[in-house]
Amino acid sequence: MLIKTLAITLILIFGGCTTRYGSYSYHSPKPSQKYPSEQLAMNSSNVYKANGELHATMRPYTVFGKEYCPTVVRVGDTFSGRASWYGNDFHGKSTSSGEGYDMYAMTAAHKTLPMNTVVRVTNTDNNSQTIVRINDRGPFVESRIIDLSYAAAQQIGVAQKGTANVTLEVLGFEPSSSRSINMQTIAKGPQESVMNNFYVQIGSFERFAGASYTKQKYASFHSYSAIIKDTEYNNKRLFRVWLSGFKSEAEARDFISQGYFKGSFIIGE
Repeated sequence: MLIKTLAITLILIFGGCTTRYGSYSYHSPKPSQKYPSEQLAMNSSNVYKANGELHATMRPYTVFGKEYCPTVVRVGDTFSGRASWYGNDFHGKSTSSGEGYDMYAMTAAHKTLPMNTVVRVTNTDNNSQTIVRINDRGPFVESRIIDLSYAAAQQIGVAQKGTANVTLEVLGFEPSSSRSINMQTIAKGPQESVMNNFYVQIGSFERFAGASYTKQKYASFHSYSAIIKDTEYNNKRLFRVWLSGFKSEAEARDFISQGYFKGSFIIGE
C-alpha cells in the first residue's frame, strides 16, 4: 500500500514523445494460459540452430520459480485495438529510434513491437488500409495500440475523428539502417524478430530531482534495476524512470499485475 501511495504521488506525467495522458493496463491471464508470445517462442521452428539447440536469445529462463520465453514477433501476427495519431507538435523532434519525426512520412509508434517492424493498419470502421513502419514508442493510453503519423492517419480516416478501431498485421522487418518501406526487401528478409529487452515505466518527472529520488529508492527492486531516460514531451523536458531487467513481455506483464506501481506500463526496445 505504501508503494502504491508513493507511486501515485510521484507519477506526475506519463512520459514519452508520443504520450497522451493516461495509462495502459495489462491483465494477467489465467495460470493455465500462456501469453501468445510464449507460445510462439516455444513453437517456432526458425529459432533453432542446425544442431537443434535454441538460439541464446530464445532460451527459456526462470524468475522466482516461473519460466518465461523472450517475445517473438512473426510475419502474420495480428493485433486489435484503437489507433490515435500525432502531428505538428512533434514534427522534427527525435523519436525513440533516434530519427526525426516526420508527420508526412508513413511511420507510427507502438509500445513494444521492434523498431522497423512494418505493419498493415486496417481501420475497421471504414475498411481503409495503410502500411507504416514502427520508429517510435507509444501511445501510452488505455486500449490504444498504435499512434499513427499524420499522413498515415489521414489516409485511413483516423485524423478526421482522432481515434478509430483498427487491426494490425505484421508484414515484415526493414533493416535497422532503413528509413523507408521497401516491400521487396521485406519479402526477402527475416520472418520473425526476437525482442528480449523490456522496461516498465514507474514514473515521469519535469524535475530531475524527482527522477533521481525515485531511481535511488528503487535502484534494486525485486532484482530489477532503475534507470533514468531523458526525454522531451510538448516542448518540456521529462525524466522518465524505468525498471530494467525484464527479458520478455510476459515477465513485465506479470510484474505489472502485482500492482506495485499504479499506472506503470511496458516499453520494449
